Amino acid sequence: MKVEDLKITIYADGADIEGMKKEYQKGLVKGFTTNPTLMKKAGVKDYIGFAKEALKEIPDLPLSLEVFADDFETMEKEAKVISALSDNVFVKIPITNSKGESSIPLIKKLSSEGIRLNVTAILTLEQVRATVDAFAPDTQNIVSVFAGRIMDTGVDAVPIMEETTKICHEKPGTLSLWASCREVYNIVQADACGTDIITVTNAILDKLANFGKDLSQLSLETVQMFVRDGQSLGFSIL
Repeated sequence: MKVEDLKITIYADGADIEGMKKEYQKGLVKGFTTNPTLMKKAGVKDYIGFAKEALKEIPDLPLSLEVFADDFETMEKEAKVISALSDNVFVKIPITNSKGESSIPLIKKLSSEGIRLNVTAILTLEQVRATVDAFAPDTQNIVSVFAGRIMDTGVDAVPIMEETTKICHEKPGTLSLWASCREVYNIVQADACGTDIITVTNAILDKLANFGKDLSQLSLETVQMFVRDGQSLGFSIL
């Protein structure tokens, strides 16, 4: 099987402009997402400057940009600024603020105004249901479930993602997203679940060169790597 044979749509997850350009030029990914943590890691200093540069490099694919505020009044103002940047922008809204207060009223309000949303940091089916119910009819939205973080707790995320997709598809225009991908196999799992989108970091995208590779060949290449690295160390056991 080739990556191109999968039904799922792959988005690149990151905030490094050069890395985003590289993946855009490859043509495999069909959208991009970022968040405050990724921006901090990439050393972004100017949010709007970063957003405008990203949109210049990626003018025709979905790009999700997240609000930074922790109060809903400011979140709403930020969401409107972000949404106005381009028609291909989705505004990322966390499912709660840092105090645990629900974002559902804000999601409902923004969606009623036609702003395309990507609701993020979702980990429960209750949150999925509340989010989908808050979306206005005939709007385009994404429901990002952090499947990787669910599995970090020892819980199988696959049944949750299967149910998430069913709930999302009850409302036309709503797409399910498998977030916090940890390994290439997660893409296969998400595809089998019927999930619409998976976000993948550049580090994992780089591993797709091995997708579908013959395991005997990969075994040989692994041993060849060990030999090269061992020789480069100059060690002597005997």
